Amino acid sequence: MENILAVIVGIVCIVIGISNRKGNLSMLHSYHKNNVSEEDRIPFGKLVGLGMIIVGAALAVYGGLSFVSASAIGTAVLIVGLVVGLGLAFYAMKKYNKR
Repeated sequence: MENILAVIVGIVCIVIGISNRKGNLSMLHSYHKNNVSEEDRIPFGKLVGLGMIIVGAALAVYGGLSFVSASAIGTAVLIVGLVVGLGLAFYAMKKYNKR
């Protein structure tokens, strides 16, 4: 059951990330929407969206690999994906939040 949930949550994260990359920041916290300047919204959304896509892909791969019992590889993919994806999102937040 956890495997299916990981894949579903991963797909949801990918969809949200794609939406962010297209400029829809409605899923982000109001603090980020209020403190990112209008001209920086598109680059901010692209970086945060890319981070979400990476996290989502890592979750989906982890869930998929867990079905075939490659849990060590799946766990490694999950850890790397979380570090890279969240790192990108936090970098974007630090770079583009002006207040």
